[in-house]
Amino acid sequence: MSQLKNKGYAIYDYMDALNYKGIEEDYKALLEYFEYLPVDDYAPELNRYRRYSRALVLPASKNIEWLPNVVRDGREYAAYFQGKFNPEHPGSYREFHAIDPHILENTLLKKIIMADYEETFWGEEDMIMPIHVGVHFVKLEVDEEGERAVSSPDCLHQDGEPFTFAHLIERRNAEGGINAIGVPSVSGRQPEEVDEDKLHEVFELNRPLESYGVEDSSVSHYVGPITKGGGEGPAVRSVILIDYQLTVVADMDE
Repeated sequence: MSQLKNKGYAIYDYMDALNYKGIEEDYKALLEYFEYLPVDDYAPELNRYRRYSRALVLPASKNIEWLPNVVRDGREYAAYFQGKFNPEHPGSYREFHAIDPHILENTLLKKIIMADYEETFWGEEDMIMPIHVGVHFVKLEVDEEGERAVSSPDCLHQDGEPFTFAHLIERRNAEGGINAIGVPSVSGRQPEEVDEDKLHEVFELNRPLESYGVEDSSVSHYVGPITKGGGEGPAVRSVILIDYQLTVVADMDE
């Protein structure tokens, strides 16, 4: 049984696990793309930058099909809905700047999506429909001493999607940014407010493509804010977040 299925979370090293010819060049293309992420329009004061796109994985063929975006004032956006699970944006749709097409075709990104997908587990009846995939590019960046860059939500939480994975792209001159995995009942709290026996593990992602995944119903999870370290230049923590959920079929009896 996989660690993800057995424990509700798992930690990975995808730079080692994937390790195909050309991975360094594909990683460099992703790293450079993160330099130019637009500010998160929903939290411009929190030093957070992001893009988002949506796809389908077809279980039979294992193909990835990217979904169309919406166009606002000549720019492409992808819609995101997290229901009640994000206490900072409960019950609201958000539209994020879409990821550019040439990055969606990046071989490393597609291999990460499929490697994560292979870690997920579903009922046999679920596999006749496409699996929905959300791909977030999120960068926390701090330029000034005394400032913080904050993830959303800034507490232990569950996402609402059955599976979520996080993949570090870059960590540079940053303090903080710890990850914590807890029991579901501590959602909404800070790790330091929680008894140690309610936290499964506290760790940091430091190397490129260090990653973790969670099975949402089994655990809560958290990433802390970052602040500027003692080196030159800004503090940066860049991550690809990928979530997976079922196609929902309407109940015709309702």
